[in-house]
Amino acid sequence: MTDPGRAKSDGPRLHPAERPVFFTDAVVAIAMTLLILPLMESVSDAGGDAGAGQWLSEQWSRLLSFALSFVLVAVFWRAHFRLFEHVDAITDRMMMLNFGWMLTIVWLPVATSLSGALPTFDPTTGQDDKVLIALYVGTLAANTLLLYLLEVTVRHHPQTWNPDNPPTRGGEAVALSMLILFTLSGVMAVVPGFNLLTLLLLALTGPLQGLIVKRMKPLT
Repeated sequence: MTDPGRAKSDGPRLHPAERPVFFTDAVVAIAMTLLILPLMESVSDAGGDAGAGQWLSEQWSRLLSFALSFVLVAVFWRAHFRLFEHVDAITDRMMMLNFGWMLTIVWLPVATSLSGALPTFDPTTGQDDKVLIALYVGTLAANTLLLYLLEVTVRHHPQTWNPDNPPTRGGEAVALSMLILFTLSGVMAVVPGFNLLTLLLLALTGPLQGLIVKRMKPLT
């Protein structure tokens, strides 16, 4: 394999993947920690006479947003981890896509805090907060889009592969499945009555992945 960091005459400049992966893991860990901060602040602001039950009833939307986002970040990190298990080096394009992927992870605590603090549906007007829904679901869709582009870029640059553990089309199919379902979820979420419940469509990731894999040509 070409020495990382040196330019090839017939390919892009390569860099060792180890440090970008460690840096990405640190960013994800910090973002997951930031998800809990709104709940910590609500505990500090709780009155002395309020019991735990009252706090739970008042903060249920924030608790739900935290749990959902924590699980989603874990899913995103696992997909990213599985991709880079097959990578020994990265190109400049891969590095930029990875920074974009991290940007969506860093932004997610903000979108989560908004979705927990503000109602996605106003019963007095009967209308959804479409901007809030777009911020949250759009962040998720952007994350999977960037992951899919990373998968495609890796596929097109065999010189970045781990020779003992080359990639398969499975990871690409997972990223594409999530991208399709998040996009569909975002479109459906603006329909009154659906809201963020459309994220339940993610349960179809496995079956959709299977269909996509069958239509993909194996890597050679």
